[in-house]
Amino acid sequence: MSEENGYVPPKVWTWNRNAGGKFANINRPVAGPTHEKELPVGRHPLQLYSLGTPNGIKVTVMLEELLALGHSGAEYDAWLVNILEGDQFGSGFVAANPNSKIPALVDRSTPTPTRVFESGAILLYLAEKFGAFLPTEPTLRGECLSWLFWQMASTPYLGGGFGHFYAYAPTKIEYAIDRFAMETKRQLDVLNRQLAGTRFIAGADYTIADMAIWPWYGALADGLLYGGGEFLDVQSYTNVIRWSAEIGARPAVKRGRIVNVRWGKPEEQLIERHDASDFELRTQDKLAPKISS
Repeated sequence: MSEENGYVPPKVWTWNRNAGGKFANINRPVAGPTHEKELPVGRHPLQLYSLGTPNGIKVTVMLEELLALGHSGAEYDAWLVNILEGDQFGSGFVAANPNSKIPALVDRSTPTPTRVFESGAILLYLAEKFGAFLPTEPTLRGECLSWLFWQMASTPYLGGGFGHFYAYAPTKIEYAIDRFAMETKRQLDVLNRQLAGTRFIAGADYTIADMAIWPWYGALADGLLYGGGEFLDVQSYTNVIRWSAEIGARPAVKRGRIVNVRWGKPEEQLIERHDASDFELRTQDKLAPKISS
């Protein structure tokens, strides 16, 4: 296994634009827009600007679940933000999320448009707005929010840690892979132990905690994330596997998980979503519409 040896950090770090592997062209040490580009606005109250990564899937699953409950106010337009092309650095997107990360939500049903960024914040905002998928009893609410924040705090070890060094880093570094594989397996064990005594993450009811955790750890359980399922022996976490299968079978989850996805099988892609009928009326043009630059 190849490793970097003998690296000594300089006294002051400087940006090497050619380093960083697959995402070197979009990673940078400064914030703010790189170009002027306004965000499109559709006809629904909620405007989502996203990509079908695990963090984006959290929100589209939540919106589809709300619609399935009959909350018509949760109708939404889901616009594609292609992070590999730098869409997240357009002036309109930066205005919606100064951190330049997907997803970003703009609620235009409020007296002045309300921006919400960070996927966990969006889930909480929608749960409170519609009174759904968030317990009101204090003990259960505390449990749900604890697991929501657990996911937000833990996933960087899975994504930017294990996923980056195992799948994307230009050099395979044994120490880095071992470090983050160990932490990812610890997190899987945390979930497996919790799910030994509960149907869903925070108890008997399906909540935003499940919607936050499933797109990451469910995808890992299904072998769809980083190709690292066998390496991490994910199938041995039987409670996680059971829970992941139940969540993945929900009709709203099946819809939400394909929104803003532009890779994989054609039937598992809906590049943009502007109406509920888009799921049934998909043609190849609908699957891959022309996106204005």
